[in-house]
Amino acid sequence: MAETAGAVKAAEAADAPEVAFVERPRLVEGVRAYGLIAAMWLRSTMAYRASFAMTAFGDFAATALDFVAILLMFQHVDALGGYTLPEIALLYGASGTAFGLAALVMGSMERLGRRVRDGTLDTLLVRPVPVLAQVAADRFALRRMGRVTQGVLVLGYALVTLDIGWTPLKVAMIPLMLLSGAAIFAAVFVAGAAFQFIAQDASEVQNSFTYGGNTLLQYPPSIFAKDLVRGVTFVVPLAFVNWLPALYVLGRDYPLGLPDWVAFLPPVVAGLSWLLAGLAWRSGLRAYRSTGS
Repeated sequence: MAETAGAVKAAEAADAPEVAFVERPRLVEGVRAYGLIAAMWLRSTMAYRASFAMTAFGDFAATALDFVAILLMFQHVDALGGYTLPEIALLYGASGTAFGLAALVMGSMERLGRRVRDGTLDTLLVRPVPVLAQVAADRFALRRMGRVTQGVLVLGYALVTLDIGWTPLKVAMIPLMLLSGAAIFAAVFVAGAAFQFIAQDASEVQNSFTYGGNTLLQYPPSIFAKDLVRGVTFVVPLAFVNWLPALYVLGRDYPLGLPDWVAFLPPVVAGLSWLLAGLAWRSGLRAYRSTGS
C-alpha cells in the first residue's frame, strides 16, 4: 500500500509543471522594493488626509517665501546681475522643480547618519532588499509635492512672461533640464549619504550641497565670483541642473565662456554623477561597521 502511494506521488510530481525561480536583476529588485515601501508610507499618510493637506500646504508656503523675497527685491531694482524678474523666475522654477522631484524620491537619504549612529541600519542589512532602496524610501513624504508644485508654478509664470524665440531644441531643453537636474540632485543626495558612513553627524554638510545648492541656482551666475561658478561647474556639477540649459534657452552667454553645446550635456553629467555616487555608496556600505548594539 505504501509503495502504491509512493508511486502515485512520483507520478504527480513528474506530471507537475516545473517552476523556475529566476532571480531579478539588482536594479529591478531595488525599484520594486522602493515602490512597495513608498506605497506603505503613502497609505499611512493618506490615513490622515487633513494632516497631509496641511503639511503639503506648509511645504508649499515655506518654499514660496523664497520667491516672495525675490519679488520684494525687484520692488527696488529693475535687474539683478543683468537679469530681469522673468529670467530669474526661469532659473528659480527650473531649480525648484528639479530639486523638489529629487527630494521627493531621495530626500530620506539625509537620515542615514542617524541610522548609523543608533545602529538601526543593521536591520536593513539583513533584509534581502538593496539597502539604498530601503533608505531612500524610508518615511516617503508625499507632502514634498508642495515644493514641486510651487516650482512648476513659478516656471510656468516665467515661460508665459518671457519673450523667447522658441525652436525645437529650446522646447526640448525644458523637460531635459528638469529630468536631468532632478537626477543630478538625487546623485548628490546619495553621495552625501555615503559620506555619512564616515562622518556620522554630517547631515548639515549634505544639506549645504542639496538645499544650499538649490538656493544658489535660483540666482543668476553673474552675481557670483567666478571661482564659485567654476566649482559648481567642474567639481560639483550643479550648474548643469539649470544654469547652462536655461541660459541656452534665454540666449545668454555663460560667464566661463563655454560653448553652446555644453548646454546639452546634463543627461551625460547626470549619468556620470550617478556612477560616482554609486561607487561612493558601495564603498561606504562596505566600510560600515555595526555599532554592536
